[in-house]
Amino acid sequence: MQIAELWRYPIKSLGGERLEASEVTELGLVGDRGWGIEDVATGNILTGRREAALLLAEGRLADDGTAEVHLDGRVLRTDDELSDWLGRPVRLRAADAGSRGTFEAPLDDLDEEHSGWKSWTGPAGAFHDSKRTRVSLISTTTLAGRDPRRFRANVVLGHDDPSGVTESVEDGWVGQTLVLGNVTLDVRKHIDRCVMVTRPQPGLGRDLNVLKRINAERAGLAAIGALVTQPGWITVGDVVTPRTDSAVAHLVRPVVSRTVSQAARQLPKLDRLRRHRPRQT
Repeated sequence: MQIAELWRYPIKSLGGERLEASEVTELGLVGDRGWGIEDVATGNILTGRREAALLLAEGRLADDGTAEVHLDGRVLRTDDELSDWLGRPVRLRAADAGSRGTFEAPLDDLDEEHSGWKSWTGPAGAFHDSKRTRVSLISTTTLAGRDPRRFRANVVLGHDDPSGVTESVEDGWVGQTLVLGNVTLDVRKHIDRCVMVTRPQPGLGRDLNVLKRINAERAGLAAIGALVTQPGWITVGDVVTPRTDSAVAHLVRPVVSRTVSQAARQLPKLDRLRRHRPRQT
């Protein structure tokens, strides 16, 4: 396997930017999820679940290292401009080591209008959803021709020779160490997916089949999340090498990750059943 694409998403829930190379620190790709749009009234970091308009804009890093919102050919740089756009008082907030982002999601993924909402606190330093993910990876096999922007993964994995490849290799990497360039990752979890992957964003229309396929063929899982154990640099074309000697992972990997790992191990069986299922006429 090798790195086929690299993506950085500077502002939480906004579209990102494609890179050829990136420095990776213990927080992930430099600048990734380094900013969020904060609801002044609640103090929560807005996501596309609460504010769908976020998906229609893109985040960019400016020359001075700060983040900008790009929307329909315009650049929104001030909190007043962002507030006018979203129709509520908001501010662009930088993540820091002394504070954590609070996020929301509906209890019922299929009935957001009538569902209650749950909230949780992410890790410090960057606005990631999970304390077990600083870098996310997904293979072209898992994407199955879908645009990687729907999944917001940092690293898209490709095969040297994709002909005949039918299995998503990354499904078996939870609990292992990965080496990419001179960076080392400890893979901690499978990433479960929700209705967000179906929603429109620049250049992509609404597509309900994306989530239907993931649920039917992949037990709702697509991509893996990892922590950074050795910072460095990664570049498109770098070989990705898994190691099975991750002493830390097998000791501290949470029970939840073991549960989804067991689900992922059933995927080849589910795929075989799907392929050999009798066709209806």
